[in-house]
Amino acid sequence: MLYAILADIHGNYAAFDAVLKDIPQRGDVQELWCLGDLVGYGPEPHECIELLQRTNHICVAGNHDWGAIGKIDIAAFNPDAATAIRWTAKQLNEEDKTYLKNLPTTLVKNDFTIVHGSPRGPTWEYVISSSIATQNLVFFKTKYCLLGHTHVPVVFKTDEKSGVCISSPLAENVGLMLGKQQLLINPGAVGQPRDGDPRASYALYDTESNSIKLYRVPYDIDATQRKMMKYGLPMRLVARLSHGT
Repeated sequence: MLYAILADIHGNYAAFDAVLKDIPQRGDVQELWCLGDLVGYGPEPHECIELLQRTNHICVAGNHDWGAIGKIDIAAFNPDAATAIRWTAKQLNEEDKTYLKNLPTTLVKNDFTIVHGSPRGPTWEYVISSSIATQNLVFFKTKYCLLGHTHVPVVFKTDEKSGVCISSPLAENVGLMLGKQQLLINPGAVGQPRDGDPRASYALYDTESNSIKLYRVPYDIDATQRKMMKYGLPMRLVARLSHGT
C-alpha cells in the first residue's frame, strides 16, 4: 500500500494541486497524511482547505493553522508571517475555521507518530539539528516520526551504539529503507520549499518495500506570486518562492 506524506502547503493552491495530480502517477495511494500548516503565507487558504477535504486524508495542526484561528498569539510570528496570518484569517469561512480548530496536534498511524513541529513541541518546535532530534526521541514510542515545519527534506537516523541522531538530506527519488532504527523524517514543503529547490516536495511511504521516497514537482510559481501581489502579501514571501529559500 502507498501513503502520500505532505507538509507545509501554506495556502499555495497551485503547488498543492500539482502534487495531487502527480501522486496518482506513482501508484494507487490509499491515504494522504498532512503534517500541518495547510494555510499561512500563500494566497489561497480556503481553496487549499477545500481541496484537502476532497481527499482521503488525515491531518495535524501546524502553528500557522492555529495562528489563523487565534489559538496561537501572532506576536510569536515574524512580521511577514504575522501579516500573512492576519490576511489569511479574513479569507476563512466558519467551516474552514472549524476544520482547523479540530485538528489534533499528534496522530499515530501504523509505525509512525505524525506531528507538525516535533514530538516534544508538536505545533512549534523546529527540529533543525541532530541534538534537538536526539532530545525528541523519548517523546514518541513508535519506530518513526513524520514532521514538517522547517520546509527542508531531511532524515535524522539514530546511531545504534550511541543513541544519537545523525542527519542526512532526504534525496529525491532515492528510497529510504525503514528498519529497526528510530527515524525522524521531514518530507519538505509543498507550498514554500526552503532547501534551495523551488519545486513542491512530498514523499510516498510504500508498505510493501517498507521505504519512503521523496518526489519534487514543478508548478506555476508565477501564478501564485501574481495572486500574492494582487492581495498585498509581503514581497519577501513572494520573492522566496522563486528560489526555494
